[in-house]
Amino acid sequence: MAQQTVSQSTVAGELDKTKYGLPIDRSFAVAASEDRVQRAAESLTRNGFLVHVVDTPKDARSLVESLLPLDKSVFTASSQTLKLSGLDEAINGPGTKFRSVRREIAKLDRPTQFREQVKMGAAPDVVVGSVHAITESGQVLTASGSGSQLATYAAGAELVIWVVGAQKLVRDFDEGMRRVEQYSYPLEDARLHETIGRPSSVAKILIVNRELFPGRTTIVIVREAIGF
Repeated sequence: MAQQTVSQSTVAGELDKTKYGLPIDRSFAVAASEDRVQRAAESLTRNGFLVHVVDTPKDARSLVESLLPLDKSVFTASSQTLKLSGLDEAINGPGTKFRSVRREIAKLDRPTQFREQVKMGAAPDVVVGSVHAITESGQVLTASGSGSQLATYAAGAELVIWVVGAQKLVRDFDEGMRRVEQYSYPLEDARLHETIGRPSSVAKILIVNRELFPGRTTIVIVREAIGF
């Protein structure tokens, strides 16, 4: 896991660094208090999101599976949260009961059909993924290197489901940006170094203040920390 690339020594008042040299603030790995969970949930509800709060990643998986339609295409955004919760395997693995977009994308030839792959991922019926920070006022922040999931989140999908560990709940927008830059990004950078041998970047950021279409976006907050 990417978390293992973080060195174990931290100098008081200074950020630690990953083994690839990026500063990292490990305080953002700690799950938020129940008070913050409830404040965020109430704000998100006022902002037009459907919100569920569950205790464990296993609970989140069971809930999301119960919410997913069987007659619509389902795309999973790249997400450690989905992998760790088992949702990625449940949706895309062998024998899945869902109409997995990723399984269809995998059938295409990337060198000659890349645009078709992009289009399939940009406008599925349903997208399941995660985000990097949610503020107490109900703002949602998602960062990306390629931006591949951002159009899907913002408008491309008919239905959106985000699974979010409680460590991603922050006080305000500024703290949310610090979380993106000083925690999520360094860990994603380490993950990419170790899987494909290249660095990551915070190239594009989606900020969602409200959901204007009733029932479109569901946020499942997990009281435990999961993902980054």
